[in-house]
Amino acid sequence: MREFGVDEAGKGPVLGSMFAAAVVADPAELPGDVGDSKGIAPDRREELAAEIRGVAAAVGVAEIPGERIDDEATDMNSLTVAAQAEALAAAAADIDSGDADGALSGYVDAGDTNAVRFERRVAEGVADRLDGANPDVRAEHRADETYPVVGAASIVAKVERDAHVDRLAAEHGDVGSGYPSDPATREFLEGYVAEHGSLPSCARASWKTSQDALAAATQSSLGEFEPEATTPDDF
Repeated sequence: MREFGVDEAGKGPVLGSMFAAAVVADPAELPGDVGDSKGIAPDRREELAAEIRGVAAAVGVAEIPGERIDDEATDMNSLTVAAQAEALAAAAADIDSGDADGALSGYVDAGDTNAVRFERRVAEGVADRLDGANPDVRAEHRADETYPVVGAASIVAKVERDAHVDRLAAEHGDVGSGYPSDPATREFLEGYVAEHGSLPSCARASWKTSQDALAAATQSSLGEFEPEATTPDDF
């Protein structure tokens, strides 16, 4: 029986967008090794994403760029709801109108400590974006480890995020994984700010790692203009 699964990738990076994916499929038709995308090698993730798209009735993807993430009027929980709702609405819209009878049901990976609140917000978000849609949304923590269709969505979202980082690297050179814990990412940010005096457009300006890079560059600039200490021998 066909159901949907929704998950996101890229909540924590300091560089680039967050992506969410929704997959509508019969779990029995999905590849046997779908699961949490983080535990799957990148090459295999790409293979799986292609296989998933080949058997899915619909796949929807949503991108939340850094500008939305930096907006002080929102928060990461609300953005995760928006990403999942946008992806699910896109997938639902892609299904034949004869099949989309408003009874679409499935699972989403809960992006809130309160899973019931999260599922309600995602369902409302889909209804707002897709007139007449009334999906039966069930949210669970670590749903990607429990439900193959959510694992499939996790893989598609992660592959979309990886492709996005590859595009950033093609533009800027080595940017690492984009995560604050990655030395290559921190080195890229610090080097970019030192050279340009500002953050790259792909950086999430509100992230502490970005603020630290700006502060370090400012401190370095101030240090260049500090007067040398004088001694009696200078007079």
